[in-house]
Amino acid sequence: MITVADVMTREVLVLHAETSLRDAVVYLANQHVSGAPVVDTRGHLTGAITSSDLLQAESEGMDLDATPIEEVMTRRTLTVRPDTELREAALAMEYGDVHRLFVEQDGALVGVISRSDVSRALATGRV
Repeated sequence: MITVADVMTREVLVLHAETSLRDAVVYLANQHVSGAPVVDTRGHLTGAITSSDLLQAESEGMDLDATPIEEVMTRRTLTVRPDTELREAALAMEYGDVHRLFVEQDGALVGVISRSDVSRALATGRV
């Protein structure tokens, strides 16, 4: 059985809730990702910021330098455990209409799994 832990990205790129929208745009672009988890000062997951969130904020005329991402981030995030079956995680992404799930163990963010990770596992015959 292939699990989330087998294909997830372990080094999670995170942003902090007080990060400005502009800094988030630059960060996501430099990291070549379309979204990232948002954590509080204790490192606990509080939401996610995506390029769609940032484009929406810009289209609404928000000040990218003065607005923190916590004002526009998605607060409801979907999480899975590392031992979740890959198929179950793929279904959660599909039904939740999301591109990534955050992986938590004992309340700590330990990884992220994206649709790309699932596709890569299929393409390389791991599934």
